Amino acid sequence: MSTIKIAAVTDDGQILSNHFGMAGQYLVIEAVDGLIVKQEIRQKPHHAVHPDHSKEHVHSDQLHEDMFAPIRDCQVLLVGGMGSGAHQKAVSAGLEIVLTGGVIAEAAQSYLSGAAISNDLRLHRH
Repeated sequence: MSTIKIAAVTDDGQILSNHFGMAGQYLVIEAVDGLIVKQEIRQKPHHAVHPDHSKEHVHSDQLHEDMFAPIRDCQVLLVGGMGSGAHQKAVSAGLEIVLTGGVIAEAAQSYLSGAAISNDLRLHRH
């Protein structure tokens, strides 16, 4: 039996957030042998809110690590977009990152079937 946990970054539990740092939640999906058996919402710590990218903001290493604390038991992270610092921390935390968009259920099924393609253009370079 093969079990995997997938964390999806979201604000509403349905759609992948396009900005990892601004999203408020993770939808954690547990799948056994490719079938989803459980889902739960976990709160995601935020970093300082910045309304637009024209304003400079600081990303601390400790903050990024704290943002991954609620999903330490997950192996995969589905996200619509994220900054390079958060991406590096996610990889260091052992997460497989899939940069994609849209409906979480569809993205998770795509990943589980082996059809998911990560789009590096969704990686924000600050």
